Amino acid sequence: MADLIVKAAVKEALSDHNVSSDFYDALDEEVEELLNDAARRAEDNDRKTVQPRDL
Repeated sequence: MADLIVKAAVKEALSDHNVSSDFYDALDEEVEELLNDAARRAEDNDRKTVQPRDL
């Protein structure tokens, strides 16, 4: 899967902190897992539309 996060946006959101380079990969993996889980919940409820409640 493609990169899901925008490094500049993460760095801006955490502007008061230093961010290690491997943090972005770990965050991207977490986001991918979150999206996959949400899609699975939508499918389990016979929907193709992923909704906030699937998070």
